[in-house]
Amino acid sequence: MSIILKAENISKQYRLGTVGTGTLKHDAQRWWAGIRGKEDPFLKVGAVNDRSSKANEDYVWALKDINFEVKHGEVLGIIGKNGAGKSTLLKILSRVTSPTTGSIKTKGRIASLLEVGTGFHGELTGRENIFMNGAVLGMTKSEIKNKLDEIISFSGCEKYIDTPVKRYSSGMTVRLGFAVAAHLEPEILVVDEVLAVGDAEFQKKAIGKMQDLSTGEGRTVLFVSHNMDSISLLTDRVLLLKNGLVHYDGETMKGVNEYLKIYKGGKSYHSDGVSQIPKIRHIELQTSLPNNIHEFGKELKFEFQIDIPYVTDNLALSFQIIDELQKPITHIWIIDSEKKIKREKGNYFFICTIPKPKLYMGDYSVRVHLSNSKTKEKFDYLESVCGFKIKMMKSVRKDFNWVHGTCKYLENANWSVSKFNSNAI
Repeated sequence: MSIILKAENISKQYRLGTVGTGTLKHDAQRWWAGIRGKEDPFLKVGAVNDRSSKANEDYVWALKDINFEVKHGEVLGIIGKNGAGKSTLLKILSRVTSPTTGSIKTKGRIASLLEVGTGFHGELTGRENIFMNGAVLGMTKSEIKNKLDEIISFSGCEKYIDTPVKRYSSGMTVRLGFAVAAHLEPEILVVDEVLAVGDAEFQKKAIGKMQDLSTGEGRTVLFVSHNMDSISLLTDRVLLLKNGLVHYDGETMKGVNEYLKIYKGGKSYHSDGVSQIPKIRHIELQTSLPNNIHEFGKELKFEFQIDIPYVTDNLALSFQIIDELQKPITHIWIIDSEKKIKREKGNYFFICTIPKPKLYMGDYSVRVHLSNSKTKEKFDYLESVCGFKIKMMKSVRKDFNWVHGTCKYLENANWSVSKFNSNAI
């Protein structure tokens, strides 16, 4: 198969803090160097792209020396931890931003679906946004008219197609956006985490459409996702990014295993530093056996240390137990409006006890969210921390209710909240 996309020595550098050099003279020197095609005289080497470490440099490389090729009709999965550089790479490929160094060579039209509702206008109806978004993506008016009924039908928004998009839910918006992009018939379709927003019905339909694009129509798809289940299903090859560098490029399942090996969390999580907003400082998982091993059916306990720097209403702490393919198995939460959480400034223990977790044997980790339940402001987010393994030590209890190897539900968890001395941990 022929090469349809080639990335050569792609690097992207961002300046931390202020954008200017600090003086008008240096800004003028930078501008003059750009006019003459010379390298920026103030472009320092910069720091590695590791969002978990404190910045000691003025610049950071979001991407560094990325090289890869994509063949016609190939579905390439791009995976990596949050902040690894995945979205930056897609924005460069989609011409949303330009690389600091390197070049992208493509054959054919590229359609991008990078964020929910990108290019939509809230005051326009769904039908009007189809025409506007289609034009932005490169479709002619006649092309859009010919595909209009098919786009509307695929989106499942027929009833609301003449309603302003500002009244749509995020799921409806992403349905419509994906429908337009998928029916553009581009040579290359770039998709970033869009399948994580829709409901199960839409996700199944979108996955089917992406499979049709690649196998039936020979389209090339670049697919970014944290859902290793979807990556395994849709792609034959993955590009694994770590700290802005290519860590692995090759067969999908080997890449997924490498991803899980790199990002599998230990039994506990800890974060230092000063924060101006509520932050998760420490998580401790108490398993029934040493070495992160937990006996099937035994009590499982999670301890969260939360730093609350100011009086906070509507605080919400939630976590998902996810399997080795990053698929959520269960979701547990505590919300201020449901269970009164102490609202004054301080450090707190949030302890969640699960008496009899119905988790099948296998490897698991935790995904944690700390937010304001009313304003939806996100304070902190942790991916794949506190890894543990469930093992069967006794005979399987017959009173557990299973569905296709995963639990149908999880028994109610017990929460407790208490203030504690910050020097205790």
